[in-house]
Amino acid sequence: MSQRVLLIQSDAAAAKTIVGALGHSSGEPFHVEWVRRCSEGLKRLDGMEAILLDLYLPDCQGIETFDRLFRAAPSIPILLLIDPQHEKTARLAVQCGAQDYLFKDRLDAYLLPKTLGTMIERAAYGEALFEERERAQVTLNSIGDAVVSTDVSGRVTYLNVVAEDLTGWSQHEAAGHPLEEVLQIIDGTTRQVMQNPTALTIRDDQVSALPPNCVLIRRDGVEAAIEDSTAPIHDSRGTVTGSVMVFHDVSMVRAMTRKMAHLAQHDSLTDLPNRVLLNDRLHEAIILSRRHQRELSVLFLDLDRFKHINDSLGHVVGDRLLQSVAQRLLSCVRGSDTVGRQGGDEFVVLLWEVRRAEDAAIAATKILEALRKPHLIDEHELHITASIGIVTYPEDGTDVETLMKKADLAMYHAKQARHDSYQFFKPEMNARAIERQSLEDTLHYAIERQELVLYYQPKFNLATGGIIGAEALIRWRHPQRGLVPPGQFISIAEECGLIVPIGRWVLREACRQARAWQILGLPPLCVAINVSAVELRAPGFVAGVRATLKEMGLEPCYLELELTETVLIEDSRSVADVLKELKDIGVLLALDDFGTGYSNLSQLKRFPIDALKIDQSFVRDLAVDEDDAGIVTAVIGMGKSLHMRVVAEGVETREQLEILREHGCPQGQGYYFCRPVPAEQFRQLLENDTAAMAVA
Repeated sequence: MSQRVLLIQSDAAAAKTIVGALGHSSGEPFHVEWVRRCSEGLKRLDGMEAILLDLYLPDCQGIETFDRLFRAAPSIPILLLIDPQHEKTARLAVQCGAQDYLFKDRLDAYLLPKTLGTMIERAAYGEALFEERERAQVTLNSIGDAVVSTDVSGRVTYLNVVAEDLTGWSQHEAAGHPLEEVLQIIDGTTRQVMQNPTALTIRDDQVSALPPNCVLIRRDGVEAAIEDSTAPIHDSRGTVTGSVMVFHDVSMVRAMTRKMAHLAQHDSLTDLPNRVLLNDRLHEAIILSRRHQRELSVLFLDLDRFKHINDSLGHVVGDRLLQSVAQRLLSCVRGSDTVGRQGGDEFVVLLWEVRRAEDAAIAATKILEALRKPHLIDEHELHITASIGIVTYPEDGTDVETLMKKADLAMYHAKQARHDSYQFFKPEMNARAIERQSLEDTLHYAIERQELVLYYQPKFNLATGGIIGAEALIRWRHPQRGLVPPGQFISIAEECGLIVPIGRWVLREACRQARAWQILGLPPLCVAINVSAVELRAPGFVAGVRATLKEMGLEPCYLELELTETVLIEDSRSVADVLKELKDIGVLLALDDFGTGYSNLSQLKRFPIDALKIDQSFVRDLAVDEDDAGIVTAVIGMGKSLHMRVVAEGVETREQLEILREHGCPQGQGYYFCRPVPAEQFRQLLENDTAAMAVA
């Protein structure tokens, strides 16, 4: 049975991404109802098990948005979807009753369903606790609480059956004994003996009760948490003649309360402190460090390529790997330090009282070494690394928000520099982060503002020198920055979810241009485009290729899709199915940057690849490096054996060209022949090439 979720989000593209992420959940399915305004959401609350809420809507902004929803439905858990600049508002909402918040740019088909499912489960558990307490109260009223009465001197005169069971005394045995002997009550925290409330009740002639957290020690030593009420007994003249104490066992309720408190502050998978408790501990650590003039360090850790394990082996294996990582992190720190799970595959380590920054580096090195060792999960031997960002108090910040933000930035730079490493925060990282955010903000509008353009680099027959194809390469005509190369924005597009719509635009524009050249009477040639792993896994990718070719009137044999080796390795089974469907359409498939990944001959035979493109790093030193020359020769031979075309990338000198010709490389591209050029200039190249071939 699906779980009903109300999504209140004004951005249609963001809503589509969220619905898609929840639709691909491997757990219990979600039924998402989407509205754009807060007012619309207030009308759709009935039957909802959770609310996904953007705080900034057309009819309501900020904390007011949460307040309106929470007042209308305080029992429905609310998960906030925010941009990083609104985190302070989200934290305030969590303090006011929201369950949690997630950054919009980090939503995926693993983190969002996992967080939402845990939140619904926790809310259901709280409701079950409430219902259990209600049922327990009704039951106690129907069968009777434990009842003990005493005379005016405090000696037992009566126990009912329930009291006999709780105390371990029968009424016959207890009669005449001081109540302190029959009811041994201690403070649950201090273990000190508590004064029996009957004496106070008899003395003051009024109702009294034990203080909270009292424990009854039964005759056989078994302990039970109890709550009571004691009242005086009067004779017909109103004189106090004794007391009656009514009490019941609340051990289960207190245990459930403690468990609920633990669940609210700990990650359900790893049992590590969650983001809420982690922030509280960091705040406390900052206060103590300030008071005692000491330093502390925060390590922000993200696992490298963890998504590949989830996608290829499943979330069950991924979850167990996270549990293994959690245990290793705990083994690397002191008992006074804190290890918490921030969410997904992100962890935070709080190191108290570090003497110098080098101590944090030692801890980070120890963690990296521990995580690097194989993790044995069922029959799998998993190898994983991590990237760590490090900040110190007070040098890098004096509050929780600043330290966490800078630690996250440092981690990101560690991941960008190279995996399996750590980076200390540096001030210039802030400038780069602002620069990246600026690019991301404007990239959202690049397609609709027609700022994207394709350049075309010709591919040549190395024997004849004629143009035989083209590779379409995207550029961004930024209104302020000018022509931005793909290396500066493609990775951003992949991280923020824009790579799929950008990829669709590239496919359509390349097919349109290839057909336009044919209509002008130029010789038909194959146009290649680059396709990322994200695009290949996107629902409807193959159907989109088929529809675009039909719309543009381009024969499939004139379109080539270039993939990297890592695409084949990361999820080979599902990729093989998609590639087969593409081959059934009739498009060509090329393996780009060949030689830089981990493909081998047996893997290549599994996929319907038409061409191998030798990575330019091998071509660059072809004339001076024997190893590179050997690799190029081997790839050319491999291509011939597997009946695949071989294309040398990055040909820049005459000497490189001659060596490639000598070894029988059939095709090549690079600056020696021509740089990537706009479509109109490429048309002129084609016309000149056609004319030259006609003369020859």
